[in-house]
Amino acid sequence: MQYYLAPLEGITTRIYRRVYHDCFTPMDKYFTPFLSPHLKKGFSAKEKAEIWPENNQRMRLVPQILTNRAEDFLKTEEKLICYGYEEINLNLGCPSKTVVSKGRGSGFLADPEGLDRFLDKLFSGTKVRISIKTRIGKDEPEEFGRLLEIYNQYPLEELIIHPRVQKDFYKNKPNQEVFEEAAKACACPLCYNGDIFTKEAAAVIEDRFPEAGALMIGRGIIANPGLLNEIKGQGTAGREALRRFHDRLYEEYQSLGMGDKNVLFKMKEIWCYLGQSFPGCGRQLKSIKKAEKPDRYEEAVRRCFEEAQLPD
Repeated sequence: MQYYLAPLEGITTRIYRRVYHDCFTPMDKYFTPFLSPHLKKGFSAKEKAEIWPENNQRMRLVPQILTNRAEDFLKTEEKLICYGYEEINLNLGCPSKTVVSKGRGSGFLADPEGLDRFLDKLFSGTKVRISIKTRIGKDEPEEFGRLLEIYNQYPLEELIIHPRVQKDFYKNKPNQEVFEEAAKACACPLCYNGDIFTKEAAAVIEDRFPEAGALMIGRGIIANPGLLNEIKGQGTAGREALRRFHDRLYEEYQSLGMGDKNVLFKMKEIWCYLGQSFPGCGRQLKSIKKAEKPDRYEEAVRRCFEEAQLPD
């Protein structure tokens, strides 16, 4: 079984990926938050920093593209080839309303015939391996039968399925019955994604779906960076490991010279998930959220780690 870190916009940046990779059990694959094709000749400075090989050393990184225009995908692909990438992931899973309203992400799933034409053009012109991250439909799970028929026509490197429809966002339970049908009929390697927050949840998925060769974990890792250690039987991340991870993240964001306000915004965004690993620390977590200056943030974090009931 392989394990992937899911792309979360604004969170799983190059900084997060690098620090996680150094501090905890490394993932088999990492995915960039999506790149949107644009009219510029090259990538923006921010995009370059995310995909630059020197910023992603010792890890297998797959860039992800969000578009519904095959020509735009192929133009962006050409740029990524120059950086040495041999696999690219197509985002057909993003449920954001601003993305869906433009017929991209999981919004593209509402137009299966258009998607089929898109993939035909894509695979007629691509020079790299293409994987897809998808939901099971836009509105109803019954949509996935037709979508899988389309996917099965093309030589996908891998199909990563998040078994929810777009309108679910992250509510309701993943539809494992649909995933089970997909596991029986999918013509390419398969990866499961969705609501893996504990080692027990991972074990259930692995036992039920032996056809899936990989699990993609997103929010579960951000909430508990030691989760993969637990899944692999390497123990629970203790106070010292979590503190070392936090401090590395904080220092690396500070080193970018992005200003205190932006650094604190980044760290608070991570704490929205990470706070789940600190039960009983509601008051301290509230102080972290309210901190507007580095010294107050650092003091709130110190108290949170000191008072949390964590293994040493």
